[in-house]
Amino acid sequence: MDLKDLRYEIDQIDKEILRLFVKRMDVVKKVAEFKKQNNLPVLQGGREKEVIENIKKLSPPNLADGAAVLFENIMDISKALQQQEIHSNLLMEPDEFIPEKASKIGCQGVSGSYQEQACKKIFGEKPITFFYSFEDVFKAVENGEIDYGVLPIQNSTAGSVAETYDLMRKYNFYIAARTQVEITNCLAVRSGTSFESIQKVYSHEQALSQCSEFLRANNLQKTAYINTAAAAQLVAQSSEPIAAICSEQCAIQYGLEILKTGISNVSPNYTRFICISKKFQMPKNPKTVSVALSIPNVKGSLFRLLTRFSVNNLDLEHIESKPIANGSFDVIFYLDFSGDIRESKVSGLLMELQRELSYFKFLGNYGEVL
Repeated sequence: MDLKDLRYEIDQIDKEILRLFVKRMDVVKKVAEFKKQNNLPVLQGGREKEVIENIKKLSPPNLADGAAVLFENIMDISKALQQQEIHSNLLMEPDEFIPEKASKIGCQGVSGSYQEQACKKIFGEKPITFFYSFEDVFKAVENGEIDYGVLPIQNSTAGSVAETYDLMRKYNFYIAARTQVEITNCLAVRSGTSFESIQKVYSHEQALSQCSEFLRANNLQKTAYINTAAAAQLVAQSSEPIAAICSEQCAIQYGLEILKTGISNVSPNYTRFICISKKFQMPKNPKTVSVALSIPNVKGSLFRLLTRFSVNNLDLEHIESKPIANGSFDVIFYLDFSGDIRESKVSGLLMELQRELSYFKFLGNYGEVL
């Protein structure tokens, strides 16, 4: 028997596996109908563990772990199919997100910041309330002081904005929209300040990170500040030979002299911003679902979680992990994926994750404001 014959034999076995797989899924649909009629959850107690233990006992010792993984995947596909059959309702009914009707909008920093630019992309020229810190924005949304808050969440060069993610775990809110702003960092000083005399460079830690190569090459001392526009304002009001990293528009607004332009490590450079609301709102055609969750700290749990998105043909756009910060090394995962919660496969998956996991938080279903 040559390789061609062996491959033919494998093809025939695969066809038989596929036939049995389809047969199993037909039975799974009947199980879903029974559970729906009797108001039973998709996940049934210790049934899954019992099946896997039995499979391992029936398998040759050298194939037991592989067989367990195979059948775990089959059961995950089965659960996904049941979710689609059983669930058809939304997690909750949203209001429609209509930025034209917004009245109270807020962001961190001062006028001239990139956050202000993000606010204007979403809400046009409506008045903006500025807050000292990111947390102040979350608090203002939670207590109803403002209807919407706009915050940076991710930069294409420096990565995630850690402070925003930390606050997302602490406060209750929904993401109503997302947008992105091109970051065009420059080095700005008070008129008459020479490049050689600069003692310190002030900016938000993200901007400092985005321009780290320029700062290192020129041996410039960096100092983190609340945001880029506030740093420009500080430089404008100081008599010291200091500089700010900010946008060219911001430098002009505060009457600063631009010494260097295009100082980011990478160009083009973009920052994503989220618009948060106390109320669950979504546009007519949402594109992205965001959730936060924790999973059991056991072998294969992350793989199995990701498999469920794959089985439902849901595209994972972004995965972020952040420590829970309780003394352990456990993490919370933040997932963004393409979808609309009005689709049964999306709402079904979310409802089952909410039921199964010890920590699950639905963050919103929103669109991109271009």
